[in-house]
Amino acid sequence: MSKKTKNEKPSWKDTIILPKTSFSMRANLAKREPETVKRWNEERLYHKMLAQRADAPVFTLHDGPPYANGNIHHGHALNKVLKDIVVKQRHMAGFKATNIPGWDCHGLPIELQVDKRLGKKKREMSIGEFRKACRSYANEFVEIQREEFKRLMILAEWERPYRTMDFSYEATTIRELGKFFKAGYVYKGLKPVHWSWAAVTALAEAEVEYASYNAPSVYVKFEVPNPPEWLLKAANGRVVNVVIWTTTPWTLPSNLAIALNSGLRYEVLALSETEAIVVAAGRKKETFEACRLGSMKVLHSFEGHELVGYGPADCPRYEARHPFIDRGSLLVPADYVTLEQGTGCVHTAPGHGAEDYVTGKKYGLEVLAPVNKYGKFDNRVPDYEGMHVFKANPLIARRLEETGRLLNRAGDIYVVDRYPHCWRTKKPLIFRATEQWFVAVDHDEMREKALSEVKKAEWIPHWGENRIAGMLETRPDWCISRQRTWGVPITAFTCSECHNEIIDHKIANHVADLAESAGSDVWFEATNEELVPEGYRCPHCSAESNKFEKVVDILDVWFDSGVSWAAVLRDREKLSSVADLYLEGSDQHRGWFHTSLLVGIGSMGKSPYKAVLTHGFVVDSKGHKYSKSSPKYKPLSNMLQVNGAEVLRLWVAAVDYRNDMVLTPQLLKQVGGSYRKIRNTLRFLLGNLSQFDPATDRLAESQLENLGILNKWMLSKIAEYIDVVREAYLKYEFHTVYHATLEFCNQTLSNVYLDVLKDRLYCEEKTHSASRASRAIMYEALRTLTLWIAPILSFTADEIWGLMPHLKADPVFVFLADLNNADEKWRSLETEKEFETLLALRGRVNEEIDARRPKKKGVQVKGQLGSSQEAVVTLLVQEGHLKHWKTQASMLKELFIVSEVIVKQGDPAHETGIELMIEVATTEKCPRCWNRSASIGNSLAFPTLCTRCASILERS
Repeated sequence: MSKKTKNEKPSWKDTIILPKTSFSMRANLAKREPETVKRWNEERLYHKMLAQRADAPVFTLHDGPPYANGNIHHGHALNKVLKDIVVKQRHMAGFKATNIPGWDCHGLPIELQVDKRLGKKKREMSIGEFRKACRSYANEFVEIQREEFKRLMILAEWERPYRTMDFSYEATTIRELGKFFKAGYVYKGLKPVHWSWAAVTALAEAEVEYASYNAPSVYVKFEVPNPPEWLLKAANGRVVNVVIWTTTPWTLPSNLAIALNSGLRYEVLALSETEAIVVAAGRKKETFEACRLGSMKVLHSFEGHELVGYGPADCPRYEARHPFIDRGSLLVPADYVTLEQGTGCVHTAPGHGAEDYVTGKKYGLEVLAPVNKYGKFDNRVPDYEGMHVFKANPLIARRLEETGRLLNRAGDIYVVDRYPHCWRTKKPLIFRATEQWFVAVDHDEMREKALSEVKKAEWIPHWGENRIAGMLETRPDWCISRQRTWGVPITAFTCSECHNEIIDHKIANHVADLAESAGSDVWFEATNEELVPEGYRCPHCSAESNKFEKVVDILDVWFDSGVSWAAVLRDREKLSSVADLYLEGSDQHRGWFHTSLLVGIGSMGKSPYKAVLTHGFVVDSKGHKYSKSSPKYKPLSNMLQVNGAEVLRLWVAAVDYRNDMVLTPQLLKQVGGSYRKIRNTLRFLLGNLSQFDPATDRLAESQLENLGILNKWMLSKIAEYIDVVREAYLKYEFHTVYHATLEFCNQTLSNVYLDVLKDRLYCEEKTHSASRASRAIMYEALRTLTLWIAPILSFTADEIWGLMPHLKADPVFVFLADLNNADEKWRSLETEKEFETLLALRGRVNEEIDARRPKKKGVQVKGQLGSSQEAVVTLLVQEGHLKHWKTQASMLKELFIVSEVIVKQGDPAHETGIELMIEVATTEKCPRCWNRSASIGNSLAFPTLCTRCASILERS
């Protein structure tokens, strides 16, 4: 109210109650959010949360470590925000919810970047110096990413994260490896593995990416010089050839066998007067088309077992001849030969394929792999020695064509949809047999135990269970060795006296004790005598340790991260080894979820997690993975600068994370619109509670019966909202929280309750019972919204909490408050049902009023309505309901936001329903409440106001 002179009469305009919606709630998220982050850090908010719940039940979300390599991207943001939502909600629900962030600091991604930085300088460095450079690089990006994650309004143990290169973590990794040694899981073997010739190391399945690849396609004739009598007779003097198909001609120098399926039908076909070929009957048509051949006469039909038997015991061991090397190629049976592609006769090179290797072992074949670590042929293939295998492909195809052994044409291409590529160099891989260290997944029923644990866990979404189970059922032994430098060493030796491997948990535990203070660098820097327990000798021949040779391979980084539950939850935090939740992208079914499970089984005989939540990938508008190589890629920092973290957080909650999620500037703009609707609703509520004192003004139980249907309905909707979002949070259905919140703000509050309340709020006295009750309910709505949106819209909830009226016991920060429960007496389905009927009637009234509005803006003619408050609504009801509706007239006037509601008896012929009549009020407009009223002029003190407004001012 403005100041007046002593005798000056106040104007009625000075008494209107307007909401203080501004406060300090400025938007400008990009600028103000960092200030809030700084305040949270200075106040050590996360630690206050933990201290508050020191004796509460523990909820452990275990953070999977991203690579400390490069700036964070949109996928990182999605993942970390989802985790933050879970942790904040569980804390506010009464749990001691931990969020210990981690980083994966070893392995190929970091080595490659350090290689680029060092260039030629690397050649002059020792292993120790190079490892220190890798450690420095990882530290650099841990710091960068930590600040970027904080910017997303995430609360966590930022001052003390875990890093896989921490000395204590490395020590735990070595001890867990020692448990695998002791239990007999680890062995060294010569087996084909995915080999990255570009990165010069073996790769595990989890480090392999699949992409399309234009591969050379060759159909090759292998002559059978001494076929069985029946086949020779069927060919009628022709030379018999078994035809194979391959897209890796470079593996032909390693061919030692051809596999047929014993149960398939094969045909001997007349290629010419002098040659016959053998292919599966079910692949004849496709082979003819690929090789541009016409139809051929079928000379004979037979089942595969007639040529190769059913297995080693009855295999006749017929041989074909290699097309350009003087050696045989054994004809063997194999169940994996199908009619899906090729000729039904499968080229087998035991040194270059997993199934080939198994077949080779079964039939006593050499594991031949004449290719060096750089992907080049060695001296066992003199014709191509020193040549990269991919460069040899066209030369081999041309050679086959020139010698008449190629059935199709050199230069034919076959597009392989899913060809393995290196996850870091992006180069196509080769399968190459090398001596590697493996975990035997069938030893001590590891596979069966893992599958059993998968069934016990909760998988969100549920299809995750089938996905990881399918991978476990068919996975080969786990290759855990890498031919790189930056990582935890495999703490094993080879004895130079007896040439046996020394795989001993005693050595692992001894090295782990050293690593606690010196890190795993000690393996590369200490002497053999220092690395083994005192007096230790070779368990095979008793040679002293000076005869030992260190294994120089490092551990697969997936073993590194797979022990995180032990290093962080068990050893560092002294919590349960089993986390309540693992939450990562869906690719981790074959990555971190998978290897953590195997480590858990090998170490403690059970899974390290109770529940697993997986999310899809962030994609662009065309469905392509949103990465730095995307054409319209915008760095995450750009999006934050434009929209702020709060809008990005709301997007995370809004999308269905179970599928891939589209993220574009246009979509964020839409989400920003939803954010403003929620924010503006909160501002309106806050602005009307400036003088509200919850200690004295909150609803008392005795008031509930006399609230009136509008307020009772609103209380019931608040209770419903709490129930819906609580259930959604528990089920990790954050999109339900988003939609429920938006509907609650936009529809329930803004479009109905607050719209109807404006007359009470602006025109009635604050002491009026209806006004007081409405403010009390608005307070409950504001408190409820602020608490339940806090896990998602953390900045906004923190800001509101700092401005809203409080109870004496309320904490300073919203995250230290308990999520509220609705009084069970608030919920009334009967009230909701009754009020929905009134809302439907309100909708009809609004439609009628809208139909009467001017067609052109600013041009109004007789009979048309401007504001709804210019309308008089007449309800025509049946005689039996007349009394009921007449008692509702005052409330309906407020609900419809019209100047008057008249209830009359309708035509008896209309037995059901209510008829409406809308008329333009003929009375004057009160300039204070804007209603049309016949009572204007009754007050001498305020002759321009209606009786209600005048009486309010007269009492003020």
